[in-house]
Parts: sequence; C-alpha cells; structure tokens
Amino acid sequence: MLKQIEGSQAVAQAVALSRPEVISAYPITPQTHIVEDLGLMVKSGKLSPCEFLLVESEFGALSACIGSSAAGARSYTATSSQGMLFMMEAVYNASGMGLPIVMTVGNRAIGAPINIWNDWSDSMSARDAGWIQLFVETNQEAVDVHIQAFKLAEELSMPVMVCMDGFILTHSYSQVDIPSQESVDSYLPPFQPRQVLDPSAPVSMGAMVGPEAFTEVRYLAHHKQRLALKLITEQAAEFGELVGRDSGGLLKEFDCAGKETVVVTMGSVIGTMKEVLADMREEGHSIGALTVRSFRPFPIEALQEALKDAKRVIVFEKSLAVGMGGILANDLRMATRDLDLAVHSVIGGLGGRPITRANLRRMFEKGLNDKLNRIHFHDMRMDVVNRELEREKEQRLSGSAAENILSDVGMVAAAKTI
Repeated sequence: MLKQIEGSQAVAQAVALSRPEVISAYPITPQTHIVEDLGLMVKSGKLSPCEFLLVESEFGALSACIGSSAAGARSYTATSSQGMLFMMEAVYNASGMGLPIVMTVGNRAIGAPINIWNDWSDSMSARDAGWIQLFVETNQEAVDVHIQAFKLAEELSMPVMVCMDGFILTHSYSQVDIPSQESVDSYLPPFQPRQVLDPSAPVSMGAMVGPEAFTEVRYLAHHKQRLALKLITEQAAEFGELVGRDSGGLLKEFDCAGKETVVVTMGSVIGTMKEVLADMREEGHSIGALTVRSFRPFPIEALQEALKDAKRVIVFEKSLAVGMGGILANDLRMATRDLDLAVHSVIGGLGGRPITRANLRRMFEKGLNDKLNRIHFHDMRMDVVNRELEREKEQRLSGSAAENILSDVGMVAAAKTI
C-alpha cells in the first residue's frame, strides 16, 4: 500500500510487519520516532504478541535484546550517535554470541563537539564489531531492507544493523509502498533460533574462551560474514520478486559500465549525485556511480567486477578515520589493489554540512582532471582552519578549538551580511 509517510514511521511499520516479539528501546535523536511508533502499536494491541521494554539507557536496550534473543524471541532495537557508544560493550557481546538481533542506526555525528546532524560516525565506530551493516538510499529501501534484515540475521545467527541517514531519511516524508502482512509472512518465516536458553536443558552462552579457541571463534564470525555475501544477494532477489522492485543487495550501479571515472558512496547522498552525474554524461563526460549497500561484509568481488573498466574512482563518504583518512576509501583501495585504479578519497557532509549539486559538480570536475588531493575535504574552509592553527602557534592558552572556530565562522558570516 502506497503511503505518504515519515521515514521513521515507515521503518516502524516494516519492523511491526516482521512480527518482533521483544522491542527494547531508549530514545535518542534522530531514531526516537521509530521506537515511539512501535510503542504505540504495542500499547494499542496492533502489534501483538510483543513485549515493549522501555529501559534506562542504550546499554540496557541492547542488553535486554541479548537476553530476549538468547531466550528465543525475535528482538529489535534502534539507536544513534552517543547511544551507539554507550551500548558498545553489548554491541560486541551480541555479535560474539551469535544472536540475530536487528538494530536500526539513525546515522548521526558523534561529539564532542556536540552535533545532532547526519554523518556516519556512529555506525563506523562499530564497523569491526562483527555486525552486518546495510546502508540504504531511500525510505523505500529502509522499509524493504529491514524486512530482509530479520531473515538474514536469523539464517546466519548474526546481528544486523540497518543504517539510514539521520533526519535526511528518518524525518523526511516521501511516498513509500508498505508491503502487506501476507507478503511479509510469505517471505519471513517464524523465528527458529540456532541456540536458545532452556531451563530444562541449561547451557552457557558467552562463556570464557582462552587462547586455545579464541582465534577459531573469531574466524567463524569472519567466515559467516563472507557467507552473508551470497545470502544478501539471494534474499534481495527473492524479496524483489515478491514486491516488484530492487532493494537491498551488495551494491547498486548507475551507468558504470565502460566509464573511465566512477563515483563510489553509500546512503542517501547518491540521490543528489545521480542528478549531477546525469548532466555531466550528457555533456560527454565518461563518469558513472555506484552505491555500496553492504558495508559489512564488504563486497570485494562485486566491487572488483563493477570497477574493472574504470581508470579512477572518487570515493565520497561522510566519515573520517582521524589520522588516516577515508574509511570507505581505505577499504576500497584494499579491495581493488589488483586493479590499475587511482582512488581519490573525499570526506564530506561531516556533522550535517550541506552537500549541494553545485559543490558536488566542482569536486567531480577536479576529480576528472586528477586535481583532487589523495584525501580531499569537501567544501572545507581552510582559511578558518589556518586561523586556528595560527592562534595556537601564537599563544599557549589558545582556548577550545571548537568554540574558537565557531566564533570565527560566526564573525565571517556576519561580515558577509554587512
């Protein structure tokens, strides 16, 4: 059924259609609307049988899901930003124990300085925690991929994060096709756990493992992630046949074949990029794009195939490994090391910095002419950075860099209005 609906509400309906038995929640912007809607469904009896647990913290939210999943219940939670950091111990516990929990991450910057706007800092902080991480472009994809996530998690007995851009998707309204309960039931069978706590047959979960077995346990988690590459593709195709659209999978290409330059990104920003790149192709530029939908496991072979004809890649990401550079770019360099490929790393949109058609066009043109730095900070005010560096050089007690820069930017903005 087509609905004009907020992204968070659409996700809540997709989760409800997946028949969760336990939802454990703690509010944090921008994911709060998801769990609020689910709470209302449980309270009204629309979502039943289901236990809704309002806990004391994000750590408590995921810890409760660990318990409920271990007891054999289909379990769901959601978080963002500092909430992800607060539950981080439990994030590793959930994957290490092989529990098929599904969690939405409304991607948001991590402070300090405090910032509530969108980038990928939160999910990237858990990129090596053993969770499958699936990124979506639109709210329609968010609906479809959440349903697929439950099936994937339960088949592999691994937890899955569905990552959607905070505010850009969670709070935007668009037309979304919500599948029927009958369709979802035909795709997603009832939960059959691979391990379960049973008082009549007591077992240990999450027990101490010493050096004699730890490597093998970690390898098994890696092995299952690599198995997920095939399952993600198969289950996306199965769901596509059911609903008649392409959602999920490992990656999505946009006119890449035979192009000299390919832009690689994730999440919602590909929507703006497609418009800019279409204009550039009409002008004769050999440039395409692809979006990575499965960040973990990383689709090495699929990327190698998609980029085999390219001469250069421009990787645009809303994430930064401080002291190293682009996270997605570094993974892509490793994946394509056998290809003769120049990889440009572009860091942009941090803390919600606007990404416009105009500034994307300028950056792409630099890339086509190989004028991008190895690590390029998109739309950054270097004069502001240099002013702070000079301040720190001139005086020992230079103060907080964040507050100084905020003051400088305010002064610059005020000067422009005079």
